[in-house]
Amino acid sequence: MTSLRPLTRRRRLSPIALPVGALLLALPLAACGSDEPDPAAGEETTAEESFEAVEIDHAFGTTEIDERPERVVSWGWGSGDAVLALGVVPVAMPRYTYGADEEGRMPWQTEAIAELGGEEPALLTETGETPPFEEIAAANPDLILANYSGITEADYEKLAQIADTVAYPDQPWATPWREVITTVGEALGRPDEAEQVLEDIDAQVAEAAAAHPEFEGKTIAAVAIEPSTYYVYRGADPRVQFLEDLGFTLAPSVDELDTEESTFYYTLSPEELDKLESDVLLSYVASDERLAEIAEDPAVQAMSQVQDGTVAAVVGESLVSSVSPPTALSLPWGIDGFVEALVPAVEKVDAAG
Repeated sequence: MTSLRPLTRRRRLSPIALPVGALLLALPLAACGSDEPDPAAGEETTAEESFEAVEIDHAFGTTEIDERPERVVSWGWGSGDAVLALGVVPVAMPRYTYGADEEGRMPWQTEAIAELGGEEPALLTETGETPPFEEIAAANPDLILANYSGITEADYEKLAQIADTVAYPDQPWATPWREVITTVGEALGRPDEAEQVLEDIDAQVAEAAAAHPEFEGKTIAAVAIEPSTYYVYRGADPRVQFLEDLGFTLAPSVDELDTEESTFYYTLSPEELDKLESDVLLSYVASDERLAEIAEDPAVQAMSQVQDGTVAAVVGESLVSSVSPPTALSLPWGIDGFVEALVPAVEKVDAAG
């Protein structure tokens, strides 16, 4: 883990304090930097009295939040959904492409924003691993949530100059999805509401698991297959944790073949793919066309699950995104379609047993 940094407190950096070039880049989003209160961005002012200061530990130190955040920016995955699930509309959040609509929002986000009303959040430009600092500063946030992201320590230090910033607890892209929600609840001063969101989701997952007792104890390996590249999700990945919530057990072969090249996945060569043995193979696939291409791959055809017909395919960018990994909004949105995709493969396992 990266060495801890000193305690950070709430700080706001006016766009005026940015370099001239950065300010020019931020101009298209300048409207988001107004100092006027935004009723859609946070709690009503009368609730400020009930906010208790919190300290949140993360990979780069401890962030103290001593006033209720009113202008929240999210970066990465899941944090913005948790903010929306808790009844707050962020002033800015990432623009997505995979599974998103033309504007860059996921379908469950669009639904939540419409339900909450108020001003729609600015959508931050995708820049790879580096946050768009100028756009974030232009939104004039008082809190930046990057607790499921890949920001570096250098990124964190830049973001912390703009506003209080909460990073991931330990490793990048590996925060348990439940912890994303509880941390956001802490930061917003809504821990009870966050617990209620989790209780509602857990009840939905438990209901799905109870409806499918055949899932219990089945070993599973989860993969994403691109041309000549075979990604396997590790046990630390929230996708796998969600499968375990449904009753599945991570196949021993996943750990045995693990190269530990990333916090949440590793890649296998075509020659080793058939060693990834499990009762069920779960494949995340963008489209039916891509599914047909995968079926023609000789390395895939050599897998025992393919030969036994115990492959479950979750197909479609939005459905794949809803559990990759799950969030406070996406899991309720996608769980029914996800479970339905698993059933035929599990039935094949039982029939063969």
